[in-house]
Amino acid sequence: MRHSQLKAFHHVALHGGFSAAAEALNLTQPAISEQVRNLEQSYDVLLFQRDRKKVTLTETGTALLKISLHYFEVEQQMAELLSESSAAVSGELRIVADSAYHIADILSSFQEKFPRITISVMTGNTEEVVSRLRSYDAEIGVLGSLTPGKDMESISLGSTEIFGFCANSFDTGGKQTLSMSDLQKYPLIFRENGSKTRMTLEQKAQQVGITLKPAIIAEGREAVRAIVAAGTGIGFVSDAEFGSEPHFRKLPLEGASIHMDESIVYLSQRRDVRLIRAFREIALGSGETM
Repeated sequence: MRHSQLKAFHHVALHGGFSAAAEALNLTQPAISEQVRNLEQSYDVLLFQRDRKKVTLTETGTALLKISLHYFEVEQQMAELLSESSAAVSGELRIVADSAYHIADILSSFQEKFPRITISVMTGNTEEVVSRLRSYDAEIGVLGSLTPGKDMESISLGSTEIFGFCANSFDTGGKQTLSMSDLQKYPLIFRENGSKTRMTLEQKAQQVGITLKPAIIAEGREAVRAIVAAGTGIGFVSDAEFGSEPHFRKLPLEGASIHMDESIVYLSQRRDVRLIRAFREIALGSGETM
């Protein structure tokens, strides 16, 4: 297997086509096609299903892409190691978070220390965070779990209380706090499956023999807040994510100490990626030299 063949395959897979890969590598499309074809013929495999409009990865191609992602990242790490003494840290750091509130201070410090790094922040529930990290669609994850998986390392951001919240106009019959049994009397606004907040709340309810049924299931935290703001029902959020909202009021949960552990996570095998090391340095406040 030649490096050029694997590189051609990798870029076709990443960019979704031969023309886009050729442009990214500053080569001609026939040259890219030949490299991929030679790789397939050498091992008697089919890596792409081809038609006029698009190419899609075969099962073998999908498996190879997972390996090539790691392969070319290691190659990049070697280049960075050799140039670290003279080159400032740069590039794009992709973060996927269940909530950016938890890392606002870290982001500020990170941007100040590494101004040449572009930061992009995506949102997603716990399942989506883990999935994006494992598919190399992000470097850093922020989620409500201290144990995301054996293939990951984590940095604890601490624990915050989960409580209900509603619009000021919502009628709770004068109640300022709610028990688990009280929740059965009101329309509940839940996040989608995969939300750690929802999962934690449902587990706590089950422990006391109560099943909570949502009136509305909303995709994403902002959708929940918008529906609750309309006076439709009661939503649930951790204290760190509530913020200062004059249109909402908190509804603490009586006799149910429910807390959310928040963590920064990343793939263990990617711990030495330069961007991840830079972020970890700020998160830990270790003064680790880049």
